[in-house]
Amino acid sequence: MNLLAIKKKNKKPKGKLGKLERKQELAGYSFVSIWIIGMLVFTLIPMCQSFYYMWFKIKARNGLQFTYVGTSNITQIWIEDPDFIQQIASYVWQTLLQVPIIVVFALIIAIMLNGKINFRGIFRLIFFLPVIIVSGPVMNMLVSEGAASIPALNTQAVVSAFDMFLPTAIAQQLGTLFGNMIMTLWYSGVQILIFLSALQKIDPGLYEAAKMDGGSDWECFWKITLPTIKPMILINAVYTVIFLSSNEQNQLINLIKTAMFSATAERGYGYASAMAWIYSILVTIIVLIFFALLGSKKDVYDRMVKKRKRLEIKEERIARRVERRSVRNARKIERQRQKGMFRTYDGSGDY
Repeated sequence: MNLLAIKKKNKKPKGKLGKLERKQELAGYSFVSIWIIGMLVFTLIPMCQSFYYMWFKIKARNGLQFTYVGTSNITQIWIEDPDFIQQIASYVWQTLLQVPIIVVFALIIAIMLNGKINFRGIFRLIFFLPVIIVSGPVMNMLVSEGAASIPALNTQAVVSAFDMFLPTAIAQQLGTLFGNMIMTLWYSGVQILIFLSALQKIDPGLYEAAKMDGGSDWECFWKITLPTIKPMILINAVYTVIFLSSNEQNQLINLIKTAMFSATAERGYGYASAMAWIYSILVTIIVLIFFALLGSKKDVYDRMVKKRKRLEIKEERIARRVERRSVRNARKIERQRQKGMFRTYDGSGDY
């Protein structure tokens, strides 16, 4: 039996879905349809509308009056709006500094909560509570009362210490980060849960085998834990970027809202839409940067598996080609035999 016949024998027949499978399929489509409808109504349609508004000056007089201005809104932002440019630069520095700190802090806390400690469930609840608290007006109230900073920390001294070794712009951003350290660490609740779920899925037998071979806890972390949860690091980094970018404490969001509801002739919906699209492109670039840095590369085993699959496909293609050629040759010989071009040998020396 050749390779092609073996493949055909092992291939599962394609039949119709059963009644239970159809119900499960319909249930899955029903759940996904809710997200698709929400995506179309609340995200995709407003995005297209915002992209259309970006090319117009819009005045609210007896309805919306549109005046096409092309790229005038974009050039006006970069030339005549220094506050937006300054906030953009501040946002980039803060995001690039805060995201690694939040992700590393979440990983450390998740490793601690994954250990065998007393009252582990209570500690998990404590670290997840800020996810509920830091939303809406509660967060604004806490920030206004100074709960997001450490009163005993001298921020100016931190800036002066960093200014001796780093550029002034970076030192100031580090000082701002230390001044809002409590609020920064409050943003790590969801990341802790993601890391915790990933750590609980690691097979304990891997650690036991490593310990039997003389591996230390530090080596187990770098050789087992970190490579296993590497995809979760990327997910948490992207989630943190999106959360920081859409948070109510983000000054760029407030700046765009102010421009949208401004009563001046230079601003309005069109101007705010241009600001929002510039901001969204910047956020996309930052996400791509973290994806390039943390994107999981295929290991040696995955490359060997893919190489083996390509070799099997090549062998199947060769076997199929040989089988077709054998069929053609057999048909050709049969046609020639029918035409009398071949005579049968009778074994006596005569044909």
